[in-house]
Amino acid sequence: MRLAAISDAPMPEFPDRPLIVFDGVCVLCNRFARFVIQRDADRVFRFTTAQGSLGQALYQHYGLNPTDFETNIVIIGGQAFGELDAVAAVMAQLPRPWRWLKVMKVIPEPLSGWLYRRVALNRYRLFGKTEQCMVPPVNWQDRFID
Repeated sequence: MRLAAISDAPMPEFPDRPLIVFDGVCVLCNRFARFVIQRDADRVFRFTTAQGSLGQALYQHYGLNPTDFETNIVIIGGQAFGELDAVAAVMAQLPRPWRWLKVMKVIPEPLSGWLYRRVALNRYRLFGKTEQCMVPPVNWQDRFID
């Protein structure tokens, strides 16, 4: 799913690099962020939590609920993606064999959206939730904004 800006919420400033906005208390979302960091040898991606000021501003900018983080936001080349398209966009930027997972973009929208939302709605029950957002290790801190 591509995300479109809503007119009354300004786009916040952030570095012109691919950005992943994720639910910082969701164990699955944290694992996804760690997965990307560990495989992103070129350090292409930057990260921020949905709970932080930049994440909150981006959720509002794209008309998403800023208290119920049912999708990650991925911004690459000025385009914002959500749901399974966000995951596919990230995979397309990683080296092989992970890059091949971008093929998930061929799953038709009704099915991909339904699958993504089923997991998103049950993510805390299935994978857990932490009490506070992830604190990145020192060697990752330069990749996190906010």
